[in-house]
Amino acid sequence: MPARIAPQPTISESGMRAFEAVAGLWNLSGAERQRILGLPRSTYARWRAKPESAAFDANTLERVSHILGIYKALHILFTDDTRADTWIDRPSRTFGDRPARERLTTGLVADLALVRHHLDVARGW
Repeated sequence: MPARIAPQPTISESGMRAFEAVAGLWNLSGAERQRILGLPRSTYARWRAKPESAAFDANTLERVSHILGIYKALHILFTDDTRADTWIDRPSRTFGDRPARERLTTGLVADLALVRHHLDVARGW
């Protein structure tokens, strides 16, 4: 009998798991996570409990892409993991002496893109 091949996770499942890992490192609350993803509370709770049930639309996929891009940029800019993962809570002149967390959690894709762009410029992209 041939070996059974496990089903491959979907992009949505993988994206949800990656998002949750980053959100945990950044100590984001459930409400902040929900706003970043732009999801109703019930949908976020269901996907968090069962990532394999996640079904991202283009908007959610874009939001997760920005978060993963921000995480990557921070870990390129800062060799110290703690410094990279706490950057979102430090005031920045770019964001009016407010922490990036405030921009990340507005619920607006444009704010996610702004933070990502800021970091991409800082790393020379």
